[in-house]
Amino acid sequence: MKFLDLAKVYIRSGGGGSGCVSFRREKFIEYGGPDGGDGGKGGDVWAEVVDGLNTLIDFRYQQHFFANSGQGGMGRGRTGKDGESDTLRVPVGTQILDEDQETVIADLTEGGQRVLLAKGGNGGWGNLQFKSSTNQAPRRANSGQEGVERTIWLRLKLIAAAGLAGLPNAGKSTFLAATSNARPKIADYPFTTLHPNLGVVGIDAREFVMADIPGLIEGASEGRGLGDQFLGHVERCAVLLQLVDGTSEDVAEDWRIIDHELDAYSHDVAIKPRIIALNKIDALDDEERAEKKAALEQVCGRQVYMISAVSGEGMQEVLRALLARIDRAKPKAEEDGPWQP
Repeated sequence: MKFLDLAKVYIRSGGGGSGCVSFRREKFIEYGGPDGGDGGKGGDVWAEVVDGLNTLIDFRYQQHFFANSGQGGMGRGRTGKDGESDTLRVPVGTQILDEDQETVIADLTEGGQRVLLAKGGNGGWGNLQFKSSTNQAPRRANSGQEGVERTIWLRLKLIAAAGLAGLPNAGKSTFLAATSNARPKIADYPFTTLHPNLGVVGIDAREFVMADIPGLIEGASEGRGLGDQFLGHVERCAVLLQLVDGTSEDVAEDWRIIDHELDAYSHDVAIKPRIIALNKIDALDDEERAEKKAALEQVCGRQVYMISAVSGEGMQEVLRALLARIDRAKPKAEEDGPWQP
């Protein structure tokens, strides 16, 4: 299944049915009177979060969602049938944006959530509704309200506790494959990862979800490489793990590039808690390890973890550090557990 995290959708709710102008006519009944029924209500358009989806690919093949209009009213006081509603089924983490792609209509972060996107029009009144003491035989009825037509955007932001960031070939996919059951494509050329991957990471009998996004390069905020189009998937993360290729000639510059691109994309992403890890240390001797660790700690101003996703060296320590950051970001009520009397 292809990964798609942005889709344009056209929706329209159903119009209300028209009211009916009708008069009661029965044999042997001298006085009849109005008996025109009301029109039915138009169908709504909803968005609902369903389990088992992790992409918006379905909306590439169906972009139009039109609810049915209500049926017109009928004689004998009969109300028209309501129009059937239509529902957009989306994965957890979907944001619904207005046509300007900036105004957030809804942010769906939990399974089973439903949001009304377009309300159906009300049905028109039949002439029975207009009967009064001064107007015994009204000959008027209302037309139903028109439905709402609008264009919206669906943007998927994966739900993950931790996110991976780094230059291409920094070892992000290898790290994810080594710590979870995810099987992303791994190769020795840049941009092997073309779309985000999720994996469930286990450490100390606990689990958390980690997201691997395609690598960033200098100028990604200006559209170079794959650009920063996938950085939205780490906006919800509690912590970022920035991997730096230990075999690079200038590890400090590699860190600066990613730090600049994160800040250019969003200041909120740039100030997220971040853990720095020097990867591929299995290819370095002791002198090179010490030299590159010192250079990296000097430029980033924080502790640098030494790891190898291939040999497993240092992996337990960095995973525990990630879990500690995730726990620290949880609301206090969640840490304390459910309230008890």
